[in-house]
Amino acid sequence: MAYKENYPSVLLSEAVEAISSLPGVGRRSALRLALHLLKQPAENVHHFTQAIDRLRDDVCYCSRCRMISDSEICSICGDHSRDQRTICVVESVRDVMSIEGTGQYHGVYHVLGGIISPIAGVGPSDLTIKELTERVHALDNPSESEIILALSGDVEGETTAFYIYRQIEATGIKVSTLARGLGFGDDLEYADSLTLGRSLTNRQIFKP
Repeated sequence: MAYKENYPSVLLSEAVEAISSLPGVGRRSALRLALHLLKQPAENVHHFTQAIDRLRDDVCYCSRCRMISDSEICSICGDHSRDQRTICVVESVRDVMSIEGTGQYHGVYHVLGGIISPIAGVGPSDLTIKELTERVHALDNPSESEIILALSGDVEGETTAFYIYRQIEATGIKVSTLARGLGFGDDLEYADSLTLGRSLTNRQIFKP
């Protein structure tokens, strides 16, 4: 027999609708969460909703690397102890968090916001490749710097890496890629920190 929704309150129904819009949250799970919130002290729920509001309204993206930040320049780009001439190019913010978790990388980042995927309708102009290219060209001596293409090892990742390489190869900058401690098609997000750390340490010169 199919589960029939029968909420005693329009407000509860609206809350369930909102919570179930989150990825991976079904309506039954959303109902449990909504009822859980009703049992909490009002100040706890208000703090929760205020945190979500601030996340959406006040969080910005670093103007240099496109990492999530609380200010125009993120804490990584603003850290002068990091190697500003080594730029690790990743697909997403979560990839930055995964690499930072290894404790073995001390350069800076550039977040593309995705990878080239014609099937999904994502082209180079939908990503921050232009901003990366401008960043490389703005370096004083690109030949003394390095770009690490830390992208997924699937076809889309390889296509994106090749496209980026073609955009910056004329600058003479060193372009490397992760060592294949990662399996073909693996996402950085799901790699354990030891494997990811070794892949960074043993990175190889990119060969198109």
